[in-house]
Amino acid sequence: MKKKFFYTLQLTFCILLMSACKTENTDKNIITRSNIQLENDVMTPEALWAMGRIGSYSVSPDGTNVAYQVSYYSVEENRSNTVIYVCPLNSDAKEPVLLGLGSEPVWLSDDKLAFASKGEVWTMSSNGKARKQLTKTEGNVEGFLFSPDQKKIILVKQVPFHEIIKENPADLPKATGRLVTDLMYRHWDHYVESIPHPFILDLETGEESDILEGKPYECPMEPFGGIEQLAWSPDSKTIAFTCRTKTGLAYSISTDSDIFLYDVEAKDLDSYEHTKNLCKASKFDSTLSEAIPYGGSLNPTKTLKTQPINQVGKEEGLDLQVGYDQNPKFSPDGRYIAWTSMERDGYEADRQRLCIYDLQNHTKKYVTESFDSNVDDFCWAADSKTLYFLGVWHATENLYRTDLEGNVRQLSNYQADFGGLQLIQTPSDVHETGVRLLLERHDYMHPADLYLCSVVGDTISDIQQITHENDHILNQIAAGSSEARWIKTTTGEDMHYWIIKPPHFDPSKKYPTLLFCEGGPQSPVSQFWSYRWNFMIMAAQGYVIIAPNRHGLPGFGMQWQEEISGDWTGQCMQDYLAAIDDACENLPYVDKERLGAVGASFGGFSVYYLAGHHDKRFKCFIAHDGAFNLEAMYTETEENWFSNWEYDDAYWNKDRTANAAKTYENSPHRFVDKWDTPILCIHGEKDYRINATQGMSAFNAARMRGIEAQLLIFPDENHWVLKPQNGVLWQRTYFNWLERWLGNN
Repeated sequence: MKKKFFYTLQLTFCILLMSACKTENTDKNIITRSNIQLENDVMTPEALWAMGRIGSYSVSPDGTNVAYQVSYYSVEENRSNTVIYVCPLNSDAKEPVLLGLGSEPVWLSDDKLAFASKGEVWTMSSNGKARKQLTKTEGNVEGFLFSPDQKKIILVKQVPFHEIIKENPADLPKATGRLVTDLMYRHWDHYVESIPHPFILDLETGEESDILEGKPYECPMEPFGGIEQLAWSPDSKTIAFTCRTKTGLAYSISTDSDIFLYDVEAKDLDSYEHTKNLCKASKFDSTLSEAIPYGGSLNPTKTLKTQPINQVGKEEGLDLQVGYDQNPKFSPDGRYIAWTSMERDGYEADRQRLCIYDLQNHTKKYVTESFDSNVDDFCWAADSKTLYFLGVWHATENLYRTDLEGNVRQLSNYQADFGGLQLIQTPSDVHETGVRLLLERHDYMHPADLYLCSVVGDTISDIQQITHENDHILNQIAAGSSEARWIKTTTGEDMHYWIIKPPHFDPSKKYPTLLFCEGGPQSPVSQFWSYRWNFMIMAAQGYVIIAPNRHGLPGFGMQWQEEISGDWTGQCMQDYLAAIDDACENLPYVDKERLGAVGASFGGFSVYYLAGHHDKRFKCFIAHDGAFNLEAMYTETEENWFSNWEYDDAYWNKDRTANAAKTYENSPHRFVDKWDTPILCIHGEKDYRINATQGMSAFNAARMRGIEAQLLIFPDENHWVLKPQNGVLWQRTYFNWLERWLGNN
């Protein structure tokens, strides 16, 4: 359930953009930048969906231009497409040039680009002309990566997979049933009847080979992994790739993925000399990391939290990494590989560290240990001794630097979030004049744009906005504002929360106020920009938003973050109430008679729980894709490692832990008898993370109790709402419900 918002937003873009690439649209009906004219200065759902959404981007080798993709949406046509622009990195230059439909632009030279379109890889000149199709796969390419010598391409394509869901008999071609034999038969929003594999296409010979030929494993890993999970060595002879070598039950209860090295000239995947595991002393198999069932049935506490690491590895003195290891990147000189690494198996919200592997000495080191939060993205400097990374601390995502010895420095401290870090490799990067970085930046009142950042020493010497994708809309809208506030929790600790105020704010007025409950449960409440849970549009409708960084959220140290696991209804709920109570007592513009609580995923769970424990504080609730019955949720969700770790134990174990007993005893569905407040339940029927039965059950329970309630159900949406008209319907329903019970005058 937990996915950091920064990565979740990027992955949402990737899913939408790849879908857009496979449409049959031509330039004649291309959706481009909207010319929407607003009637007043109030942000509306239509204005939000008219905005262009910047996605993948790439800097030319000479460091003078950036190519980037933008997704545009048509609410009327209920579709989207993605286009590519080229823009000079000189901020005083002219407007960006639209090159046409396509996505994932990559520079092959200073005047030539590769890109994806309709599920194939193409090339074109930097002015958008001389388009040439390189691949012919019947539209099956989901990602691509050129080798540095440009002689080969990695292509990500789906291959049939029937290890879990068996193929139906050939003489029953219209049968729709699925015979399932193990877990992980569906993931996120689809049934798993194919999996992604990386293929190497030799551009000189046309030969194509599957790196995972005959293996039942994913690369990239589902459901969100992309081409960032693979990397070429600078000499084009080796590929580093991410893989979780598990299927079925073992897959469903484990987050253990590894980084492998593949010799491009070799064909034998089973040879240890040709495919090496950098995280464990093993060839390409799962013999060192299989979960061991306990007593004939899964007991996660005894299996995942206390089971000793494989003794073979321990006897050899190896550091066996058993959590998420992913997203490898070679240093420019080819000596090192860096990747993000989690330590503990089954814990998807473990601290994401930066690991460096020395290919000469065969040693590895963690170089962000002094940073008590997550490395969310990173890049190498040209000297192969320095890395820049992004991480959240105290509710903002800023820029940091580390060296190979683990000396970490914070370089920026903006009330904003950065993302998508790229080094601009020009000759100046190796001199004292500093380095240039291209980043995406956003905050509560501004969607993503690209920024050029110059770093000299330990400081950012200059930062310039390169793109202005939505200025023509933002210039018509009155923006609200945000500010931070710190208070004491019931434990006496300091807690941060954001206050988001409406535009034209009048401190003498009383405003209806929303308590925002974050999902995850370990996703940061940083300065994110969302096209659904958007604080700017909420404030524009006349609401004050209180957004706490409660216990369980990253950016305040791992001790703070980890106090939520096994304690979903404990301190984090007290933190929510402490924040809204503080706002009512100390912010005179907060109308304590018009309070609402809203949230999605774990935030939806929080709303369902608060509905039975709020002591009449709130006048209405909105829960999107929230867990309602935790016993049902334990076996309904597809990624069982999540509930294993967060609930602390299976509900059927009679000797379950005290934390697990508390979790199940305090499940929201057990307190419906105390519900007394109108509630809107929203859910997608293709949500396999938190099944739609959870939202339906909550709505049904409310109505059977005689409580005013509505259910907004989307048969074709997953844990998110991705289609334009569904998105507008979501926003209108959301605000109509708030207006009905809170008003905004």
